[in-house]
Amino acid sequence: METTNKTTEHGVHNSKIHDNAAKIVFGDSTLCAQFLKGYTDIPFFMNIKPEDIEDVSSHFIPLFQESRDSDIVKKIQIEDTELYLIALIEHQSEADADMSFRLLRYMVYVWTDYAATQAKLKPGITKSKDFLYPPILPIIYYEGTGQWTSALHFKDRVFMSDIFEEFIPDYKYLVVPLNKYSQEDLIEKGDELSAIFILNKLKSSSDFKHLKEIPEDYWNHLTQNTPPHILKLMGSVFSAFLHTINVPAEEINDLTDHITRRQFHMMFDSFEAYDVQETRRVSREEGEQLYLIKQIIKKIIKNISVSQIATDLLEPLDTIQPIYDLAMNQAPDFDAEKILKLLHTGKI
Repeated sequence: METTNKTTEHGVHNSKIHDNAAKIVFGDSTLCAQFLKGYTDIPFFMNIKPEDIEDVSSHFIPLFQESRDSDIVKKIQIEDTELYLIALIEHQSEADADMSFRLLRYMVYVWTDYAATQAKLKPGITKSKDFLYPPILPIIYYEGTGQWTSALHFKDRVFMSDIFEEFIPDYKYLVVPLNKYSQEDLIEKGDELSAIFILNKLKSSSDFKHLKEIPEDYWNHLTQNTPPHILKLMGSVFSAFLHTINVPAEEINDLTDHITRRQFHMMFDSFEAYDVQETRRVSREEGEQLYLIKQIIKKIIKNISVSQIATDLLEPLDTIQPIYDLAMNQAPDFDAEKILKLLHTGKI
């Protein structure tokens, strides 16, 4: 997939914003440790530390035939235990039905590489009954708005698996959907990763009002304890969002500077301005809708059928029909603004 990159004061911004935000989560060892500890429900990770995590993506990704920039491999060493994390980032609204097979191929690549490495250190070791492959945790970090509906078990992708179940290799991958966590859930976690998730859930300028609802203590905690490099990463996620709503570059710099300087409270001073922007956006949409209503009224006066009106105005019939019905109820005293108000109140 081709991406459009642009360098800004806060780093490289490209059009794959969701991939960028998610890669920030897994690209930083502190955030990755918080993710494994707080979002996987696996007790083994309760004592994981950032220094236990090593990024080995550059070694493995070239081996993956369908590798993407958003595919990540981590090697984790906790005491005497070595394991691997394969994280795939999905932000599409629809789940990938073949994800279990893709992950299986990735896992086989990692195990094959591990066996080859151990065989070089100790020739013949892989033939020993004492040789064991390291565990692999396959995770899907899902940023889509819908539910993840694809099969979690590989055997469910194999024909006649009920008959040949004991002969089919099987495993389950873990899905961590961002939409599972409400703003209240994230606030309760109180870590830097929760703040990044909150910022990453912003989709439009109207979402700013949700940030106003966050308790001041939450931001104060981050102000006191967040390392500078994590603040910079938070600024990058926020900057990516601001680009999507076409905030001018100089304003983006000012807003993200509030984060890096631990001045979260000052960032809220800008919310009123963005509420005004949202109001203007709604006003533009209402103006366009009012124009459409007036066009429909003109067609009705000429005795044109609703289906023909939809064809003439190049609009779906389900868009034209409710306006047409309201207008017909008014005939012959048409009032376009009243129709608009009725559409918005739902009193059709």
